[in-house]
Amino acid sequence: MSIYTCPHCGEKTFTPLRKAMTGSIRTKGKTCPKCGKLCVNGKGAAVFDAIYCLVAFVFVIYIYLHGADNEWWYYHEWPMVFGIVMSMLIVPRIVHAFFFKLEQSIRIDAYK
Repeated sequence: MSIYTCPHCGEKTFTPLRKAMTGSIRTKGKTCPKCGKLCVNGKGAAVFDAIYCLVAFVFVIYIYLHGADNEWWYYHEWPMVFGIVMSMLIVPRIVHAFFFKLEQSIRIDAYK
């Protein structure tokens, strides 16, 4: 069920899963099935990605520096870091699927 409209043709052609995989404005994006033009999530998605990844990176550094402070952190340091790194890949895609409007891609491909 398509619920998001393409910014080029105005048709509802993007499902939440397809919109999640379009990426932010710094990526190539996905083509619209109707008009064939590239669409990406807007600037807000890029700002969210940057802030979320920065906060997650700060947590990784904090865990690394204070991992040996007590016994529980010492044994669970790597699972926590792995979970944070995986969240850096998964959480932005979930947020892209349901928030931030689609925009036209401004990327210029050399081989097109």
